[in-house]
Amino acid sequence: MTITDAPTSARVPIGPMLSMYDPIFIGIDEMRRPVYLPLIYRNILAAGEPGGGKSGLVQCIGCHAALCDRTRLVLLDGKQVELGMLAPAADKFVGPDIDEAIITLRRLQQVMNNRYTWLTARRRRKIDQYDDVNVIVVIIDEIAYFSATVGDERQQREFIALLRDLVARGRAAGIIVVAATQRPSVDIIPKSMRDLFGYRAAFRCTSSGSSDIILGDGWSGSGYSATDILPTSQGVCYLIAEGGTPRKIKVAYLTDSDIAHIADYAVAIRRNGRNGSPLSTHQLAA
Repeated sequence: MTITDAPTSARVPIGPMLSMYDPIFIGIDEMRRPVYLPLIYRNILAAGEPGGGKSGLVQCIGCHAALCDRTRLVLLDGKQVELGMLAPAADKFVGPDIDEAIITLRRLQQVMNNRYTWLTARRRRKIDQYDDVNVIVVIIDEIAYFSATVGDERQQREFIALLRDLVARGRAAGIIVVAATQRPSVDIIPKSMRDLFGYRAAFRCTSSGSSDIILGDGWSGSGYSATDILPTSQGVCYLIAEGGTPRKIKVAYLTDSDIAHIADYAVAIRRNGRNGSPLSTHQLAA
C-alpha cells in the first residue's frame, strides 16, 4: 500500500475513547496536581451546604460517563435543572416524581439481580471490562428530595431501602451510584448507608458534625473539617477513600455551555442497540 497525501472521500467514524474502567479526572489538589478517581466498583457521596460546588463534581462524573463506551446513564433530579442538560444522553431521566424514582430503582434492582444470576452461572464474582455488559451510572442529585421531602413515609422508606441495596450490591454488577445532598444529617444519610460509599466528598458545611457525617466520625477532631472551607471557595472539598485520609481538592468546573455541548456530542456518538436502547430488566447488558 502506498502512502499518499491525496485527499480521500472516505469517512472515518468517530467514537468515544473513554471508559468507566479508566480513572476520571475530577480536579486538582493543593499542590495543583491532577486528581483522578477510579470509580469502577465504587460509589461516591457528595454533600455540603448549597452553593458549595457539589453539582460541579456530579457534572464532571456525569459528563465523563456520557462520553464513555458501553455506559448507560440513569439520572434522578428533583430540581430537573442540575442534570437536565445531560438528559438527552441518558437512558432514563426522573424529575420531581417519587413514584417514577421508586419504579426506576426497582428496575435497576432487577437488572442487578439478573447480572448476579449471570455471574453465578459462570462462577464469577464481578463484571469486568472484557464482558459485553454495559456499566450503569446512576446519578441522584439531592437524596433528601426523594427520601424526606416528597411522598409519604412509606414511599420515602422504600426509596431509601432500594437505594441502600443498590449501593451495597451494585458495584460488582457494574452499577455505580453517584449521590449528592445539601442536607448531611443522619436522617438523610444513615451511617450504615454512608459507610457503603467507597468515596465521600465533603464540601463546605456549617458544623463539624455535618462534616463528620460525610467523611466519617472523628475526622473533624483530627483537623479535617469542611467547616474550614471558605464560603468563597466553591468547588473545594475534602475527598476521602475507603481506609484513606481526607484530601483537599478543587473540583474541575464545567459551564452550562460545556455540559450542553458534551451532552449533544454524547448523543451523536452513542450507537443504537448498544448504548442507546431503553433500559430493560430482561437484558443482562442493560
